[in-house]
Amino acid sequence: MATNSEYRAAVLQMRCGADARENREKAAGLIRQAAAGGAQVICTQELFCSEYFCQREATENFDLAEEIPGPSTEMFGRLARELGVVIVISLFERRAAGLYHNTAAVLDADGSLLGIYRKMHIPDDPLFYEKYYFTPGDTGFKAFDTKFGRIGVLICWDQWFPEAARLTALCGANLLFYPTAIGWHPSEKAEFGAAQVDAWQTIQRSHAIANGVYVASANRIGHEGPADGGLEFFGSSFIADPFGRFLGKASVDKEEILTAVIDPRHLETVRRNWPFIRDRRTDAYGPILNRFNHDRSLTRHGVRQA
Repeated sequence: MATNSEYRAAVLQMRCGADARENREKAAGLIRQAAAGGAQVICTQELFCSEYFCQREATENFDLAEEIPGPSTEMFGRLARELGVVIVISLFERRAAGLYHNTAAVLDADGSLLGIYRKMHIPDDPLFYEKYYFTPGDTGFKAFDTKFGRIGVLICWDQWFPEAARLTALCGANLLFYPTAIGWHPSEKAEFGAAQVDAWQTIQRSHAIANGVYVASANRIGHEGPADGGLEFFGSSFIADPFGRFLGKASVDKEEILTAVIDPRHLETVRRNWPFIRDRRTDAYGPILNRFNHDRSLTRHGVRQA
């Protein structure tokens, strides 16, 4: 059961290979290191059991998916129970024949499967062909009462949407985890690389500030795909406090474990001084449910754009 006591959170940043067993063992080793260093709630990067397969559309990649409960939840559930820590793992979920999700599973400190979150926003960009593989999530935005604290989990592309962060924070989460797989197209790195990393960190730090919560983002590293193309995952994992200040920030190319103290009492202090939750005008936000509100040809005739 979640408490108001402080706890130590960690995110893992690692390279992934083609062998699922080796990836799981590597992640387990990093989790052991994090727990030995005092971490109590630990999160992997997105789809850590494999290389990032969404760079191409191929039916054989569906064989990488697993059921929940399944091999990963069983293995990491045992590890969570052994170490007495909470573990958040990001998985390619096979829900049924022909139905797949990008899913995070939350394993409590007793090893039980506390719940899942299915990625809500699914991208479709060059080398990020996720719409081919993943059905949009249907769990809604939610928070999980773990042994150490009430946390929320969102996944990668979700991190660009303020609505996702807001709704998860309104569920009472004091920490938002973002398992991530984001990288550079090698041809773009020289011109846009630094700006892309900065934008990625800035949007998530803004969620921390706007919602008065901690944010922890776990990204992968390394080049995956063809040598003359593919993606270079830029790491830069971080943990930020409710002021958006970095409590820890990783490199672009090294395997690392980041840890930071999550203090719900600090969250309370920040929200008392920056009462954004209090001052929300929920009576005026109805139009946010529309796709777009500036279509004169429709509004002139009294038709609302959906």
